[in-house]
Amino acid sequence: MTEIITENAMLPYEKFRLLGPGALTEAELLAIILRTGVRNCPATELAQKVLSLAKGKYRGLNSLHHISLAELMEIPGIGEVKAVKIKCLAELAVRMAKEKAAASLRFDFPETVADFYMEKLRHQEKEIILLLLLDNKLNLIEEYMVSMGTARASLLSAREVFIEALKCRACHLMLMHNHPSGDPHPSSQDIAITRKIKEAGELMDIPLIDHIILGDNCYMSLKEEDLL
Repeated sequence: MTEIITENAMLPYEKFRLLGPGALTEAELLAIILRTGVRNCPATELAQKVLSLAKGKYRGLNSLHHISLAELMEIPGIGEVKAVKIKCLAELAVRMAKEKAAASLRFDFPETVADFYMEKLRHQEKEIILLLLLDNKLNLIEEYMVSMGTARASLLSAREVFIEALKCRACHLMLMHNHPSGDPHPSSQDIAITRKIKEAGELMDIPLIDHIILGDNCYMSLKEEDLL
């Protein structure tokens, strides 16, 4: 009599070979990366323990960006090698998303810019401000980190912005920063400093074309909202 193996009884690797990666749970996908568990704790259960370290608003595989090597290695069965594999998996996801978004990137379309920088910035736990320096055809010359602040705020200096712009002979500017809270709505301070830089850029003939704020998988363009 032929034994029927149910989907739940399959090991992750067997399930992958029979049904493909789309049939696997997040824990099963991670278990294949981990390869082995420990005594009384198979790889799938070990993977579930990793995912249970999720904190704040991040859940599932997205939580891997916010779990440190030290936290991972506190789990029995997760040594340095497995912890490094997990962090590399998270970084690969970021780079793959960025490469996909790069194909449609156009600096005159805020949505494409937000898509390109989303995975890079939305997992950051501190507020980071990027200055994007563009040529006269809106091609990127250089990306410059103006500031890395706290979870709530960062400092933006108009003087530093234009020092970098002149150094690179930029023709246009764009500002980009993240809100670790996940809410992309600008603060009054965001709006005030943006308008200050826009006015200075008009005087120096280096216009600010937009300031994009990234939340958790969402964004707000001050240009689109008529807040410039």
